[in-house]
Amino acid sequence: MSLQNDALTRLGWNASLQQQLTLEDIEQTVPCRVSAVHRGQIIVSHGEGELTLALTGKMLQQRAEHQMTVGDWLLVSRETGAFVRQLERFSLIQRQSAGTDKSQQLIVANVDTLFIVTSCNDDFNLSRLERYLAIAYSAEVYPVIVLTKQDMSDTPQSYMDQARTLGANLIVETVNALDPTTLNVLQNWCKPGQSIALVGSSGVGKSTLANALGAKSQKTGDIREDDAKGRHTTTQRSLLPLDNGAVLIDNPGIRELGMVDAVAGLVTVFEEIAELSQNCRFSDCQHDQEPGCAVKAALEKEELSERRMKSYTKLMAEQERNAATTAERRKKEKATVKFHKKIQSQKKLSRRY
Repeated sequence: MSLQNDALTRLGWNASLQQQLTLEDIEQTVPCRVSAVHRGQIIVSHGEGELTLALTGKMLQQRAEHQMTVGDWLLVSRETGAFVRQLERFSLIQRQSAGTDKSQQLIVANVDTLFIVTSCNDDFNLSRLERYLAIAYSAEVYPVIVLTKQDMSDTPQSYMDQARTLGANLIVETVNALDPTTLNVLQNWCKPGQSIALVGSSGVGKSTLANALGAKSQKTGDIREDDAKGRHTTTQRSLLPLDNGAVLIDNPGIRELGMVDAVAGLVTVFEEIAELSQNCRFSDCQHDQEPGCAVKAALEKEELSERRMKSYTKLMAEQERNAATTAERRKKEKATVKFHKKIQSQKKLSRRY
């Protein structure tokens, strides 16, 4: 294990993961990190090479939120290379998938910092940033808003000022990924043992930023001048060790980021609305037509912006809808697992006779 410490640290290995290992684990297994998930198999790295593991029944029987995703850590047998067990996550970023099935989609696990990337052009959108922030806070991941393409804007400070209205202590940085001197502001989060995930729309410069931070394998593409939108240059999540010892996880441009299990994050993002709600006459006030609503009073006095209130109302309603869908899906998953266990027990019993 000691021979691999440096290599594992470059993949994001830290003390909280180390504490999960027993003496038997240290002697008989090798920690590996999931770098890619494909249909039927996963690619894992132990710092000195990669392994391909089939997604076996043991892995597939897990509930949706416990199935493997990029960033997960697991143990494989030193002797056989077989999967032994998955380590507990210290963070998980997830979303409600697009489409009609509304399944839970895992984006990345075990990251310390989320770089929320947007650009100083028409892509900039406060409501979208609030959505990203809510998901980060719910996952217990530290968010940093990174404004790219500062060199292409006459007023980059105005974008920074707007972003900072989303939280008193929110970190917002502006960079030009083509100018390495501007990236020094991000180095505090890019240290050995740290895992950073990049999220943002297509065309905001995530791949260019990844390359500039030391991940040399990312392709870049142009954006459309008419709407500042870009084509996907990253097509799947990837684990990218950086020169300074940190690890970066790039993600495809995400057009839809559905809320799931994000109530705590929404309360943090819209802290002023949560505080105002404490002064409403009714504890279950919907901030609509109820008398004695402190939130409505703040809106009328222009102490709370209409945009913030609309964004909060929209995201909370979406969260409630998705929570109901998730609860129903989990109920079905539980019934399915119970059914399979019953079948297995019957098969074992029949073998005895």
